[in-house]
Amino acid sequence: MVIIDTHILLWAASVPERLSQQQVGLLEHSGTELLVSTVSVAEIEIKRTIGKLEMTHTCDELRRSIGAEWLPLHASHAMALRQLPLLHRDPFDRLLVAQAIAESTAFVTSDRALGQYSTAGLQIID
Repeated sequence: MVIIDTHILLWAASVPERLSQQQVGLLEHSGTELLVSTVSVAEIEIKRTIGKLEMTHTCDELRRSIGAEWLPLHASHAMALRQLPLLHRDPFDRLLVAQAIAESTAFVTSDRALGQYSTAGLQIID
């Protein structure tokens, strides 16, 4: 089971050449349970609304295109933020990291800055 970072979801649909070989292998391996957080939906829709992102696909179409399931944001995920040091200031990324730690699952990202959270128990797949 792995949680997919928002940009990985977007790249898989529009610019798959930006994905690492490890990321492509993971997305194509049918035995891996892929999760897309509802946090990513909020991030995408906010960026779309303010003009920072243009897309023709819906978030649900993107999720289905990689064969992933939804991961809802639970109170336990939000409460896990309390345990995270402030190493990264993006609130969406911090929520995704908190979810991955709370769910004891790996996190697929190309954001090297998030690797700092390995000391908090985050397993990064880049």
